[in-house]
Amino acid sequence: MKQNFTVRQGALDGVEAFLSVARHRSFRKAAAELGVSPSAMSQAVRVLEARVGATLFVRTTRSVGLTEAGERFLSRAKPAFEELVAASEVARDLGQRPAGLLRLTVPPAVVPILLEPLIASFCQAYPDVEVEIAASPALLDLAAGGFDAGIRFGQFVEADMVAVRLTPSFPLAVVGSPDYLRRKGRPERVDDLREHACIRIRRSNGSIAPWSFVSNNGVGDSGPIEAVVAGSLIVHDYSAMLGAAIEGVGLAQVPEPITAGPVQAGKLVRVLEPFAPIAPGMFLYYPGRHQMTPKLRAFIDHLKRYSDIVDKG
Repeated sequence: MKQNFTVRQGALDGVEAFLSVARHRSFRKAAAELGVSPSAMSQAVRVLEARVGATLFVRTTRSVGLTEAGERFLSRAKPAFEELVAASEVARDLGQRPAGLLRLTVPPAVVPILLEPLIASFCQAYPDVEVEIAASPALLDLAAGGFDAGIRFGQFVEADMVAVRLTPSFPLAVVGSPDYLRRKGRPERVDDLREHACIRIRRSNGSIAPWSFVSNNGVGDSGPIEAVVAGSLIVHDYSAMLGAAIEGVGLAQVPEPITAGPVQAGKLVRVLEPFAPIAPGMFLYYPGRHQMTPKLRAFIDHLKRYSDIVDKG
């Protein structure tokens, strides 16, 4: 079947011309208002009447009046057209300045260490932007979920996304509470994990993630290795894993930045540090540069300024 590559005429064609003529009761004045010729205005109305299937105006050499069909059409078309104009103005406003709802999908663990201070300063700088944070460990589809952007580890960002680095690369740290390590001993090698309770995490695809390490033979030769660990607790995000480790349930392997506070407070101890792999870091990602909205551009620019301030501080 041959495809038609032209867009058919819609129900709104000629409506603006009709409303202008109805308001002025003159084709000539309506033509001047819309910047077209009187004959073009007359043609637009005739096409509309043909499509509607009724005469909308009574025309004489001295005046223009509405028929009954025209009066009824006007009563319904005028408020509908005004609403469309208002909708266009709202959309245009959102396309020209940072305003509206900015929706972000992020892992729960990054909210307190990365987003809370940043969001506070962003909301003060851009009061016309509302920020909604959907904290979820799942890798959500941005377009299907109605999100402007997401934040994830670099290895989980799809290749067709535009990515903006948020943090440097960092180790994945194995941590345990002092009480747990007193009871079970401190692991010195990756193989020692066989004797430990390891808190595991279930990925969004349903699989349980192994723990990642680098081999270390002491002469600078290292390579990636994976360890299938065991334990009585399975969680769905790093926040829950970290909390369980603090309570002494077992060892946890989590991004090092989220361990900084508990380690400094003495609630957790890092172990197996020579074997810690390096993760790419955290990235903000979004579908494409041509889809950049002013609110997202403002957020990214603010993020970069905030990062510069933190680094210099």
